[in-house]
Amino acid sequence: MRSIRTFLKGTIPALALLTVMQCTASANAGNGDEKTFIVGPETVDCTGVAPMKCLQVKEKQSENWTNFYSNIEGFTYEPGYEYVLKVKTEKIANPPADASSIKYTLIKQVSKTKK
Repeated sequence: MRSIRTFLKGTIPALALLTVMQCTASANAGNGDEKTFIVGPETVDCTGVAPMKCLQVKEKQSENWTNFYSNIEGFTYEPGYEYVLKVKTEKIANPPADASSIKYTLIKQVSKTKK
């Protein structure tokens, strides 16, 4: 009887800690990361799998524009405007060979400025 009580004394706190850690890890896995993107007023010709138009994106005002080959779910681009967007990034498990391994989802359009 005593050995069962001793066993339970050590096991119950360990199980409680494991449960809390598992819930925290699961919650963080679904959140992804947040980024701020500045989207330029014009698209440019680029080549992914085939010729296409790419958004021009940068994360800081001081950076150079880079081609953005993916879509941002929930964002509708309108030429002639510069946007500041809050975007959620999530890793995609087993993406197709010709697709991004990251999914981008609009959280908030911070600004839209006529250029």
